[in-house]
Amino acid sequence: MIKLTVLYGHPIDVLAFENYYTNNHLPIAAKLKGHEKLELTKLTSGPDGEKPAYYRIAEFWYSSPEAMQKSMNSTEGQATAADLSNFATGGATLMVGVVE
Repeated sequence: MIKLTVLYGHPIDVLAFENYYTNNHLPIAAKLKGHEKLELTKLTSGPDGEKPAYYRIAEFWYSSPEAMQKSMNSTEGQATAADLSNFATGGATLMVGVVE
């Protein structure tokens, strides 16, 4: 299993981020095909109660690297990636890993 993780940095304007994320980005990302599972997390704190390093996490599970590449190279995948610059003012870090 392969997991694509998107780590969203803290946005400049939380309300603007949440509005755009909910009403624009998620409908675009919902058109992605080929993932086995999707999990969206809004972080509340670090384990010590301090502000977490990231604001949100999106995780997409794929059956293989090829399935992930096919999904991300699709028109829907390209549109989802291109949309990040429209709202992720705190930055977005993408990582790929093998789920053990």
